[in-house]
Amino acid sequence: MGLPENIDALLVKYDINQEALARVAGVAPSSITRWRNGAQMRKEPLRAICKYFGITEDDLLSDSYGLAAKEHGYFPSSALTPVASEVAYAPLLGRVHAGDAQEPDVLDDEVPVPAEVLDGHPRAYFLEVEGQCMSRVYPEGCHILIDPDSEPTNGSIAVVSIDGADYVMRRLYRGASTLVLSPDSWDEGYEDIVVRDGDGHEVSFHGCVVWFQASKEME
Repeated sequence: MGLPENIDALLVKYDINQEALARVAGVAPSSITRWRNGAQMRKEPLRAICKYFGITEDDLLSDSYGLAAKEHGYFPSSALTPVASEVAYAPLLGRVHAGDAQEPDVLDDEVPVPAEVLDGHPRAYFLEVEGQCMSRVYPEGCHILIDPDSEPTNGSIAVVSIDGADYVMRRLYRGASTLVLSPDSWDEGYEDIVVRDGDGHEVSFHGCVVWFQASKEME
């Protein structure tokens, strides 16, 4: 009984429809449908709903302590039982192009992520993928979690900047004097970016992809 069931219980408890809840949360009614189908809720609408109805985040997010469990009289016993993952939030700092290197857009938002993921990568942040260069692994529009403390190895999917400004996400291979940034796409036409010692280009590593998830607009 997680978020979908708790949303259903809230609608029944307060005798409102999806459109009314969407107005409270400051989102489109389609977002309510996505939450009821299992999508994660962002921090801003979560806080808005809790404040409006005077409820806690657990009332909406928890399996064991949520509104649905309370309405059905389910209460956790002293025995050890599985519990739902807690939700944490990582900053969404911009967009990264999965294609040709280019300067990233700058965003200012936060994206929910399982708390245990963020515990292992405390300085991680999200970027939104643009382009189809890495579509075999990360589709356009998804959010990739970047750990700046993770050192890339051969085969890692890394985010790098070229000459201090341009950003690109590619699969990385490093030789003695050559760096290859390789696409992994369902589409043809993408080529390796090859940087050789002496070419005059400066490549900076910004970390490796350690997690990804669909954005709220993807269904």
